[in-house]
Amino acid sequence: MIDTGNTAFIMICAGLVFLMTPALAFFYGGLVRRKNVINTMMSSLFIIGLASVLWVVVGYSLSFGGNFHGVIGTLKNAFLNGIGWEPGQYADSIPALVFAIFQMMFAIITPALITGAVVGRMRFKALFLFILLWSFIVYYPMAHMVWGEGGFLAEIGSVDFAGGNVVHISSGVSALVLALLLGKRKGTETGNFLPHNIPFVVLGACLLWFGWFGFNAGSALAADGLAAHAFITSNTSAATAMLSWMLIDVIRDGKPSIVGASTGLVLGLVAITPGAGFVPIWSSFIIGALVSPICYFAVSVIKETFGYDDALDAFGCHGIGGMWGGIATGIFAQSSINSVARWDGLVFGDWHLFAAQVFSVVFTIVFAIVGTLICAGIVKLICPLRVSEREERIGMDESAHGERAYPTFTGLD
Repeated sequence: MIDTGNTAFIMICAGLVFLMTPALAFFYGGLVRRKNVINTMMSSLFIIGLASVLWVVVGYSLSFGGNFHGVIGTLKNAFLNGIGWEPGQYADSIPALVFAIFQMMFAIITPALITGAVVGRMRFKALFLFILLWSFIVYYPMAHMVWGEGGFLAEIGSVDFAGGNVVHISSGVSALVLALLLGKRKGTETGNFLPHNIPFVVLGACLLWFGWFGFNAGSALAADGLAAHAFITSNTSAATAMLSWMLIDVIRDGKPSIVGASTGLVLGLVAITPGAGFVPIWSSFIIGALVSPICYFAVSVIKETFGYDDALDAFGCHGIGGMWGGIATGIFAQSSINSVARWDGLVFGDWHLFAAQVFSVVFTIVFAIVGTLICAGIVKLICPLRVSEREERIGMDESAHGERAYPTFTGLD
């Protein structure tokens, strides 16, 4: 039976999740050089159009329509056929169409996260084709395996409340693979790659925080206590992670930075996403406090040691943060909070959920690596992945779009 309160709540949450993609555009756009800001923001913006169209045509059906061997859906709901105003199989108090709309916003934001790793050097045509293929080869199967009826990872008992595997690990690992395939930006050893617009970064981070309440609380699929629980665990983890990163800044540099604080709050949101509706409130302090040093180690030590150019640390933040969040869910989850979890977490004396979570994290990593290599291989048959040295030197804004963010820009960065 349709509940109008639940329906209104989830539609508002869908709008909040939609806001996260333009918020990401500001967050990423502020972090890059002036000559690449339009291209960076466009790399998020075009996905809103592409992913929306794909979702209505086949994306929803391949993610949630039917079940093919636990790996992907079928085409029975192509063009949202059969998805109407009545409740569906995934939520019994909201229209099936509202569930489809809510999930569409996840299909938009997820591939947009990848783009942070490849700014300043990936050909726009290649990126467009890659995101199109990646949606089919990686995102739709992952969404089905984790959240779909009969999905493989759901069947083995792993849980993911709002997208640790589906959103953050898959996109973060894919970002790393794509960055490795593209190679480093010119001048990474000697060039100045400081953020060109820190207020953009702060605006994007705060809008992401705001939108994330829809992301996590909305994943309860009802305006109920579980939604409130996910809301407070999300906010607590974000706040704690922000303070944790500020402490790291003070220890390292003697002063806190607003870019660091912005990064920390996003990390806290990433880490709590898989467990927001499963873990007790007290554990969100631990999850948030630890994600900042974990990801700081990834971006400052692992990245430097191996020398890959993950430009905006999509892997270091979303990939590593998502992995920690998935594992932390296996440590702290309680089935009394959400019965979708078959077992309690490791800290409560049961190892089954922890094992399922570790397996799902490893599986997602492997799946994302293979899927990304396939997507990139197909794209390379059509066009080069990387722009020419001249186009990179001029900047992606002018070479790819014929536009400048700042008309008085002299090109001296």
